[in-house]
Amino acid sequence: MALGALLSVLSAICFGLMAVMARAAYALGMDEWQMLLSRFVFGAVLLGAYIALRDPSAFRIRLSRLAAIAAVGLCIYTTQSLCFFLSLKYITASTTALIFYAHPAVVTLLAVCFLGLGLTRPLVLSVVSVSLGCALVFADAFARQASPEGLLFAAGATAVFSVYLLLCQVVTKGLRPLTASFYMILFTAIGFCLLHPPTTLLAFSGPQLAMGFGFGLIPTVMAILLLYAAIARVGSAYAAVFSSIEPVATLLFAAALLGEPLLAWQLFGTVFILAGIALPNLAAWRQAKALRSLS
Repeated sequence: MALGALLSVLSAICFGLMAVMARAAYALGMDEWQMLLSRFVFGAVLLGAYIALRDPSAFRIRLSRLAAIAAVGLCIYTTQSLCFFLSLKYITASTTALIFYAHPAVVTLLAVCFLGLGLTRPLVLSVVSVSLGCALVFADAFARQASPEGLLFAAGATAVFSVYLLLCQVVTKGLRPLTASFYMILFTAIGFCLLHPPTTLLAFSGPQLAMGFGFGLIPTVMAILLLYAAIARVGSAYAAVFSSIEPVATLLFAAALLGEPLLAWQLFGTVFILAGIALPNLAAWRQAKALRSLS
């Protein structure tokens, strides 16, 4: 459980940088399509090159598994990513993040209904604590008038991402995280190439090209690889709960790199989020300790 939690947290930190990078990318003159194309095209190239050099066997996959991942990448992950970036076009990053981070509760409920997850007290308390923490972290977002279009895209990103996490648990079960990550990124890249001409990447300036590779490396290759490794160890519901540290990472990076203010109630929110992450780990540790004492 502890390793799965650590992997989820590291993945969340990588994902948390994406909103800050997007702000910088907009300042460089990039639009959301260029960000999404560069994120997944460069991500597929970077991860593919890594596999080719270090472990070519990771390219091997059964056709049935490949078809399932292709469906999720082309339809589900493409839709979620597009909704998330479009929401940032209409509303602030903090408002988007607050709505998006309802997904741990949504994933947990879906896992209980469809995957047979037991609704234990620590898990319920964890989801409640994380939700309260996210509300405190981004409470200032509700004080501002938000665009209906942005709210709709953010809600859509939340719903689709919840389904995506559950499907990942099913379609990547038994697969190496490296294999699952590469093909998911590849087919998502193909999806965006079908929606928008990839030739726009050829017009990138030097700084835009560097930002594009940054999108491909940090919130894509590293984040997704760590997330799949976490799901393989603790399942989608726990991975979603543990990864809820992402808004905290976004908040801290925005304060440090963009100079955005860090308010007192937002700091209190981080305490609730960290408590929500710790609760399932503490319960698992106590259970393991009890089993060891009986053996």
